[in-house]
Parts: sequence; C-alpha cells; structure tokens
Amino acid sequence: MKVALTGSSGLIGSALVPALRADGHEVIRLVRRTPRTADEHRWDPVHRRVDPALLLDVDAVINLAGEPIRPRPWTRAYKERLRTSRLDSTTTVAEALAAAATSDPSRRRVLLSASGIDFYGDTGSRTVTERDPAGSSFLATLCTEWEAATAPAEAAGVRVAHLRTGLVVGRGATLMKIMGLVFRMGLGGRLGSGRQYWPWISLQDEVDAIRFLLTAEVAGPVNLTAPTPVTNAEFTRALARVLHRPAVLPVPGIALRLALGAFAREAVLGGKRAVPAALTEAGFQHTHRDLEQALRAALTP
Repeated sequence: MKVALTGSSGLIGSALVPALRADGHEVIRLVRRTPRTADEHRWDPVHRRVDPALLLDVDAVINLAGEPIRPRPWTRAYKERLRTSRLDSTTTVAEALAAAATSDPSRRRVLLSASGIDFYGDTGSRTVTERDPAGSSFLATLCTEWEAATAPAEAAGVRVAHLRTGLVVGRGATLMKIMGLVFRMGLGGRLGSGRQYWPWISLQDEVDAIRFLLTAEVAGPVNLTAPTPVTNAEFTRALARVLHRPAVLPVPGIALRLALGAFAREAVLGGKRAVPAALTEAGFQHTHRDLEQALRAALTP
C-alpha cells in the first residue's frame, strides 16, 4: 500500500514508519517544516492546506498529528492549542481524502485517525467498550470533536477508524520517563486513591494494531488498549517490581489537583476500565497482555 502519515516524529509515528516499510508499504510523511528527505512532503494544517496531488494515489492515511497532552496546568490558551492542533490536522487530511475519493472512486481508501481513550471520561470501575457513549469532561469533548472532524472522508466513502489510544508503555514514552525517574529515586507510589483504572497498551501492540487496521475491515471507534486494564495502584506496584524499587510514597490527590489542575483530574485521577472489544472481535492478537511484561520491555536494557 501507499501510506501517508502525519505525526511521524512522535513516539508512535517514529516506531510505525520502519514497521510499515518492513511490511513492504511505501510511506510518505507529511511534515510542517521544510522537507529534508525524498519521503517528506510539506503541508500546512494550521491553514488547512495540503497539495491535493499528494493524496490522489494513496491507499491509506494514518493521522497522528496533534499537540501532546502534557503534565502541566491547562490554561485557556493551552487547551485551545490542544483542540486546534487536532481539528485542523484531521479536517485537512479528511477533506483532501474526500477530494481524492471523489476524483477516483474506484480506489478503496482508509483513514486511521488518532483519538484517545479519554473519549469516555471518568467511568470508575465499570468496563467500557466502543459501544459506550462519550463523557462530558474537556478531554472527552475534545475526542468527540476530533473524531467528528473525519466526517468529510467518511461521507466520501473512505473507511475511517478512530484510534482511541490508551497510556502507551514503551521506551521513550513520556509516562515511562517521568515515572521511571521517580521510582528509580525511591520516591514512587500510587497517585491519589490508586483505585482509578489506567487503560494501557505497549508501544509494540500500538504499532501492530495500526498495521492490522490498515487491511482489517474495521470502521468506527477502536480502543487501542491491552485487554487487561489495571488500577493505578496495580500499575505502580508492577513498575516497582520491574525497577526493584519500593512503591511506598503515595501522592495525595489534592496535591496533584493543586499542582496540575485539570490535567490531574482528568488524565491521572480519573479512571477508564476500557477494553479493546473491536480489536478482539476482529481477530487481533496482543503481544503484551501482561503489564509487567510490557514494562520490562520498555524499561530494561
């Protein structure tokens, strides 16, 4: 297949490009800076511009672009940046794919577009699948708008899958860098009550799931998570075992909320017991079903 990719410099994109090429696919990367290699092509999602000719003969677009959600206070300006970076990039590729599909309806095309497991909001200990409705938090509303931005492509007959990704456990992931450092210093422990569920996925399974969805006849929302979500307390205990460090210094929820505001409430203290029903029903096999196994792959040399 000929695959166009946005967000190729991020954690997932950096791992996905060589994997796609190893599968025999031709990969072109859409970048916002001046292209440096033959496989890079300039686009301008801020002004919703991309050369229509670029996507005329592609079979798939994998859209991973978007401002990273960071552990910092969410100012109004930062929240708007999170929103516009996602909606602008997704609308740009969706409209370009729709135009390509209109000009050549004989080619079957697919758009795999990033979203987040935060779509569901805080669901406590209740198991949620792709059939569950959206939550009402800022991140849930953001994910809802993000997914809706693919509408032009879907209306033009493009198969669209929304990649509702969980916490990615992989070498180089921000989560692993921060928590790994804290635990290696002997300062680790559960966050808040520790009862909130953290839906996670290994970086390898994230990449393999995207490769799988290129050709699997799956459309609509897809939870990219391991089939075994864990609580924050279970996560921190597994991390402590892998790093041979104690996990005895819990961080009170009130301290996290005071320091990080909405980020703490939604991304750290809120829980989602999400499972990958769509992937499982389609026949995808996870490599890492056990969190400790995934953490060892991410953190040990």
